[in-house]
Amino acid sequence: MAVKFNALIVDDEPLARKDLKALLSGFENVIVTAEANNLTEAKKAINETDPDLIFLDIKMPGESGFDLLRLENIRGKIIFVTAFDEYAIRAFEVNARDYLLKPVSEERLRIAIDRLEEKDDETAQPKKKLLYDDRVYILMNNQYQFVKISGIRLISASDDYTEITTIDGISRLTQKSMNEWESRLPGNHFARIHRSTIVNLNEIIKIEPWFNNASRVYLQDLEKPLVMSRRYSARIKEIYG
Repeated sequence: MAVKFNALIVDDEPLARKDLKALLSGFENVIVTAEANNLTEAKKAINETDPDLIFLDIKMPGESGFDLLRLENIRGKIIFVTAFDEYAIRAFEVNARDYLLKPVSEERLRIAIDRLEEKDDETAQPKKKLLYDDRVYILMNNQYQFVKISGIRLISASDDYTEITTIDGISRLTQKSMNEWESRLPGNHFARIHRSTIVNLNEIIKIEPWFNNASRVYLQDLEKPLVMSRRYSARIKEIYG
């Protein structure tokens, strides 16, 4: 038996809500129980209806649909709906099951609905490798932000978190693990040099030998060198010859 989803549509455009609701009427497993044209109404609807599924617009007057993701009581699956593909393509790392570009087609909507019934376990399907020109949308320092992959200088382990340092010199904490970063970052641009450090290879100025067959790695605009353990030296030597 197909799982049924009570849905909330969040969009400031009445016509867009109407069109999406009309398309969803053709899906027996999706029931639109609430609509909202701004985040205030969306928060109220979430509290009142506890939706299983939220169709979330991104750009609304004076606010962003991403801000809704800060709520702790969101249980429902998120499908982003946007007219701007730069916000959608390979960008969503949290909660999003899919994205739909306006105008939404019935065929594309069906694919998104079918994906809802896939196993929730994140390990069921491997996440795609990120490209150097991609952006990720992640929670950092308790705030969701876009981060350009090419703008990351290094990633360091920090207790149960990882710390991202970008080329502008700013460091931020995120809940992603070192292993997840290593598995998803483009290997031709990033490498792990220590169990607690991943660096952007394009930011390396020089590498010099150190004691116990370790090395010191100097990065752009980073005052102190990083330690590269012997275990990871082979990978760097392979890249730099």
